[in-house]
Amino acid sequence: MLYFIAILVIFASAPFVFTTLFFFTAPYGRHYRQGWGPSVSPRTGWILMELPALLVIGATVLFSSQNVSPIALLLLGLWEIHYLYRVCLFPFLMRQNGKRFPIVLIGFAAVFNSLNGYANGTFLAHASPFPADGLFPRVRLCIGVGFFAAGFLIHVWADHNLRNLRAPGEGGYKVPRGGLFEYVSNPNYFGEIIEWLGWALATWSIPGLGFALFTAANLVPRAYANRAWYMAKFPDYPKERKRVIPLLF
Repeated sequence: MLYFIAILVIFASAPFVFTTLFFFTAPYGRHYRQGWGPSVSPRTGWILMELPALLVIGATVLFSSQNVSPIALLLLGLWEIHYLYRVCLFPFLMRQNGKRFPIVLIGFAAVFNSLNGYANGTFLAHASPFPADGLFPRVRLCIGVGFFAAGFLIHVWADHNLRNLRAPGEGGYKVPRGGLFEYVSNPNYFGEIIEWLGWALATWSIPGLGFALFTAANLVPRAYANRAWYMAKFPDYPKERKRVIPLLF
């Protein structure tokens, strides 16, 4: 029953979040504003928000009574690599700039991440033998893993470049340059979308598809708001840059 509730929440959240975020930009990072109740530091916020995604899927798979397939364990490892980065590395590399993270956003994200981790973990635990028999499923699996790896590398690269725009002790914002930043304002979001599209292809599952849709629904409006912010703050911001999808949007 919980599995179906989690699936329902994931798919219902995508259109709701997509629509809402085009009207109300989530108040964290450069868009932080007061009036959203108690808050914590961004570092604490990211850890608390992403930790359930790291732990729940692992517990769901590893404590399952099923014989988990090697391919499912491989995919679990890819998921955990992403969230180990998000929980154990990214927050401690980010520069503390005095901005805050509303606890209400952390709560919503933690609940979603818990349900999402449970749904994807339940699929992995029960997908034995994994649905990758035959030429097309194997090719699809390889393409999906390749997309996931490429998206993760893009995501980490973009985060690294954004962190290093400012010298130590320097404040304010700058226009990022070079690489994919010449084509889109938010290559880190582009990388994440590619990652979870790859996950959906590799798992060929309903929860994987739901998470890919939710990721796009969450990040596309954020990318729209970020580019508008850059355009307003920097009069010379390159207008030819797309928001999140190179050459398209």
